[in-house]
Amino acid sequence: MGNVFAASSPPPQSAVVGPSSGLVSVPPGFSMPPVSGLINASNKEAADQEDKLPNPGTFEECHRKCKEVFPVQMEGVKLTVNKGISSYFQVNHTVALSTVGESNYHFGATYVGTKQISPTETFPVMVGDMDNNGSLNAQVIHQLTDRVRSKVAFQTQQSKFMNWQADAEYRGDNYTAALTLGNPDIFVGSGIIVAHYLQSITPSLALGGELVYHRRPGEEGTVMSLAGKYTAKDWIATVTLGQAGAHASYYHKASEQMQLGVEFEANTRMQDTTFSFGYQLDLPKANLLFKGSVDSNWIVGATLEKKLVPMPLTLAMGAFINHRKNKFSCGFGLTVG
Repeated sequence: MGNVFAASSPPPQSAVVGPSSGLVSVPPGFSMPPVSGLINASNKEAADQEDKLPNPGTFEECHRKCKEVFPVQMEGVKLTVNKGISSYFQVNHTVALSTVGESNYHFGATYVGTKQISPTETFPVMVGDMDNNGSLNAQVIHQLTDRVRSKVAFQTQQSKFMNWQADAEYRGDNYTAALTLGNPDIFVGSGIIVAHYLQSITPSLALGGELVYHRRPGEEGTVMSLAGKYTAKDWIATVTLGQAGAHASYYHKASEQMQLGVEFEANTRMQDTTFSFGYQLDLPKANLLFKGSVDSNWIVGATLEKKLVPMPLTLAMGAFINHRKNKFSCGFGLTVG
């Protein structure tokens, strides 16, 4: 009987599964538990990552991308020498000769700490600049936690203390809130408080506002502004509306070498409006950077920066002309290091 049963029964299943099958061996009479819940959980987690709104940045950076396209006016001759003392400390010397303003000398120092947040961000950062008259500008920036960043800045004019401010910034997953306290004086009862908030509504759209409160003896008031920023793949559009006026900007990255910017500013107090157009042309193979602009006041300007490799030299030239006032200014700069 036993031999008959042995002969008639099917051969036992092998407990070893080939590497190409990708399955787990199950003994007869048993079944695998359902894994659909695990698959749905992983898909849900991936979907949540895709639907997660990004951090919109800070309120102050809304128009920055467009403003970086425009050239900075130059006048006179400037020589800057940068010297790295160590991997954390750097000093610079700047001599500026001008035919319009006063010629001056500036000494600057920069210290970068060891707390690295990202490949491009390391804290704390301390920056100071002093001119030949003894006037000082300094600021300290530090990342207190993963989400909280603080900054303290102050300014002196010769031996007189002029301005100081303290900033605190909190970056959430999809919003940024900041608070600034400027020139507080509890004895006189004066000071300025600025509050910023920017919230991502969609992956491309961010809305926010600014509230400025100022007080001094005999005067007190608030100014509120609202802002909206839309970020696409190759362009950014930003609008700021407030009691003081309106500011709109449009930035477009036409190619890897060409960037364009358009700005519109209206000041209700001065009863003045300005429309500006700027562009930036970057030629990395030639180590050349060119910027140009023109506005509704018929002010035309351009700057040219050329890196003189392999030497650590950067040559800069710029010229601006105001056709309405018939004024012309030009500048030349050389940076070593």
